Amino acid sequence: MADTFQKLSAIRGMNDILPGDSAQWDKLEALVRDWLRSYGYRSLRTPVLEHTRLFTRGIGEVTDIVEKEMYSFTDSLNGESLTMRPEFTAGMVRATVEHNLIYERPQRVFAIGPVFRHERPQRGRYRQFHQIDVEALGFAGPDIDVELILMLARLWRTLGLTDIRLEINSLGSADERLAHRQALITYLEGFQDQLDEDGKRRLYTNPLRVLDTKNPALQTMADGAPRLLDFLGPESLAHFDGVKQRLDDAGVAYRINPRLVRGLDYYNLTVFEWVTDRLGAQGTVCGGGRYDGLIQLLGGKPAPAVGFAIGMERLLDLWTQGATIEPTPECDVYVIHQGEAGARRAAAVAETLRDAGLDVILHAGSPSFKSQMKRADASGAEFAVILGDDEIAADEASLKALRREAAVNQRRVPLAALVDVIIAELSQTDPD
Repeated sequence: MADTFQKLSAIRGMNDILPGDSAQWDKLEALVRDWLRSYGYRSLRTPVLEHTRLFTRGIGEVTDIVEKEMYSFTDSLNGESLTMRPEFTAGMVRATVEHNLIYERPQRVFAIGPVFRHERPQRGRYRQFHQIDVEALGFAGPDIDVELILMLARLWRTLGLTDIRLEINSLGSADERLAHRQALITYLEGFQDQLDEDGKRRLYTNPLRVLDTKNPALQTMADGAPRLLDFLGPESLAHFDGVKQRLDDAGVAYRINPRLVRGLDYYNLTVFEWVTDRLGAQGTVCGGGRYDGLIQLLGGKPAPAVGFAIGMERLLDLWTQGATIEPTPECDVYVIHQGEAGARRAAAVAETLRDAGLDVILHAGSPSFKSQMKRADASGAEFAVILGDDEIAADEASLKALRREAAVNQRRVPLAALVDVIIAELSQTDPD
């Protein structure tokens, strides 16, 4: 007896996006690509797999991502450690260095695609999720920092999102962070008996992340800790003041959050997040900042850089809450046929309509006329083109309007004129 194959399900935290839902993803991606193009950003596609050392060096060995969340494995062919990308920036910078992209001119680039983190799945937080990643490489100064923030404010307006708040901070320079780090360790040592296991582990390796605790019992301790802003020198303060001034000029509201540190080691100077209360515990919709040392750290010549990433699942969740998003039609025209001659002629007619730039579904199989009409209506098509024995004999097609009122809901049209008639009908403005 043959073994019964057990039905498989998707891996937990890695979700299928079915055709009905993918239409919303397509709409969002189209809006995002138009938005990025309007600011001069071009697509840069990097591999899903990278050398593990790219992330341990670029992101930081004592970050949550590297310590607990990366999907890494040893390549059986050469013994190298490889990792499925947990974020885009390190790979984007690696590609920039490898191909000498910014030594002739700065680059505005973006990527859209899946990233992978091994963590407990919950709303807006999955093991395979998708990011919109935007990087401005080779630009120094607060003006480009603010350009990115203003870009995001425009995207929220385009999507009709009104309850997303901006928080900003400055992480200063490496020397300023070192001075603050020493003061912070001294301060936190006085609370070692109160720290949770994560806090104790990070005390001497990444004390800034101790302040990013979500443990309510540690909030008072975190609120009283030395602030990095108090350790900033004139240059870092001037950069931060420039960011604030330009945001004020643009009328963009913000809150300075001195505990905003982001989760990755490569950040310096400006960091920011856009947050909301509409997604439960996962309230960060977008985060980013400046990372001027990363290009050199990954083997390039010193160059400034700044960027951000948006979680697409969270953004789609926000965009669709309380909104009516009309389903996307599957086609413009659905071709129905009856009989052998009708089926053969229908295939040729469908190709002619596609040659004219129309989206066409040709019914496959030969069920009843009633079933074909039901399927045509469900497709969202504007018109059904019907080819049966009578139509073929007259070298005509029956054209039926499915979505709009017409003086004649169904009429016969010569096949030679069919394309022109349909295009003329589609070009007319729908009645209110």
